[in-house]
Amino acid sequence: MAYVVTQSCCADASCVIACPVNCIHPAPGEPGFAEAEMLYVDATACVGCGACATACPVDAIKPDSVLTPDEQPFVAINADYYDCFPHRDRTPLSVVTKQRRLTRPGPFRVAVVGAGPAGLYTADELLKHPEIAVDVYDRLPTPYGLVRAGVAPDHQHTKRVEKLFRAIEEQPGFRYFLGLEVGRDLTLADLEAQYDAVVYSVGASADRSLGIEGERLRGSLSATDLVGWYNGHPEKVDLDVPLAHPSRRAVVVGNGNVALDVARILALDPAGLEQTDIADGALAALRDSDVREVVVLGRRGPADAAFTMPELVGLAGLAERGDLEVVVDTGGVPLGTGTRKLEVLGRLAARPAVPGARRIVLRFHTRPTRVLGDDATGVTGVEVDRDGTTEVLEAGLVLRAIGYHGRPVADLPYDEATGTVPHDAGRVRPGVYVAGWVKRGPTGFIGSNKSCAEGTVSTILDDLDAGLPTPVGTLESIAAVVAGRRPDLVDLAGWRAIDAEERRRGEHRSRPRAKIVDVAEMRQVAHARVTASDQRDYPSLRRLVKGFGSRSRGSTR
Repeated sequence: MAYVVTQSCCADASCVIACPVNCIHPAPGEPGFAEAEMLYVDATACVGCGACATACPVDAIKPDSVLTPDEQPFVAINADYYDCFPHRDRTPLSVVTKQRRLTRPGPFRVAVVGAGPAGLYTADELLKHPEIAVDVYDRLPTPYGLVRAGVAPDHQHTKRVEKLFRAIEEQPGFRYFLGLEVGRDLTLADLEAQYDAVVYSVGASADRSLGIEGERLRGSLSATDLVGWYNGHPEKVDLDVPLAHPSRRAVVVGNGNVALDVARILALDPAGLEQTDIADGALAALRDSDVREVVVLGRRGPADAAFTMPELVGLAGLAERGDLEVVVDTGGVPLGTGTRKLEVLGRLAARPAVPGARRIVLRFHTRPTRVLGDDATGVTGVEVDRDGTTEVLEAGLVLRAIGYHGRPVADLPYDEATGTVPHDAGRVRPGVYVAGWVKRGPTGFIGSNKSCAEGTVSTILDDLDAGLPTPVGTLESIAAVVAGRRPDLVDLAGWRAIDAEERRRGEHRSRPRAKIVDVAEMRQVAHARVTASDQRDYPSLRRLVKGFGSRSRGSTR
């Protein structure tokens, strides 16, 4: 029995360290690890001990004997990697890099702005050093960023990375200040006065524009906004999503993973989403939706499609189970062979048509030239070009899914072309740093943020060793400052209360959680349901502020 990786990687690398025969690659330090969409188990070297499966925090590694039919393609995908990269020269055990130690005694406090994957991985790397404590800020009362508001609700396995984040939150020296916006409630200058270092990991919240006529008509939306809508992002729950049109069709421009996500959510029978954590309002709207076909447009051919193999395999599994039909439309251009991606697309193309079925059309060699409609009726279709031939696809909803773009961040420099903050190895200037998409642009996967965070933290450690200006802040003074600016903010105990309440509401409907989507209600739950036992485990901000001045500055920095 061999073990198989079955989804995109969280880059925790626990499996690599746990494996006694070094059969999981690429490993940290090897070429391609930071960019890899997933890791791969070498079946010829695997001894079937199961250590990797036990160590994996997101349950992505399974024995080949228990794979579902949908997961069977991952056996070949894992094997393909070793056909190209044999890794024959192996050490008996995985090499664990020696933990770096600071040369200065500290203590040090670091503020991390943004509680998404990049921010939490950054906190984790910093907290490996007992001299450092970390406060994580976010403008929403809930953490986890795109894991909570960006991962499709039918991909609950991907959301298991929350277990990793919860473990990070449990570490000594970790605090949350949620529901407080840096740049509005607090400035960078406020943070610099209190902390030895400030790290921004605020992501890339805007979407790229198509730059074509009609793009701003009602019914022409960004996939980013739609993802927030069905995931219950508080700022997107009231999004106007027209799902009724005579064509019963929606069009998605772009063919990356986000494009497949939104296409799948729009095309699937809503009954299949009822046991996920999809937002209640979105689920109700999808139940009444007229959409039965989603056309996904790609400018180039199938070999250049931007979606990853795990996403394509998942889509193929839906087609094979009969949940929906997947049509591959190349416009008569031969599909080609030679890669596992083309092989899966070929199998989909060979499947017989299913009259009347809900379907997704993967249409290649096609670019949009104009969104059709007017201010009164909204979108009525999209004009497309394929090899010089113009065609109109009737549709009531057009979604652009051609990538994210970062917005300017208050008090930081900004590169409009890349949508990032200019930096040197994560350093904006000594004492101020960036990590995640605001640093490198919107590329990679959830796990890519781990290696990105490691790089930034290495720079921070260099600067702490070299010496940075000593801030005035203490544990209590920081708590007092933030409480003064935002008395109703949510701390770790408050987030635990929100999380518990969402799970309680979901349990009654056989769902992992029923998300609270109103910020005021989140704050109410956070402050009303913090029990005495919660406060023992996760000290609340009120207790910290109450103790302000009771300790010496030197003992609480």
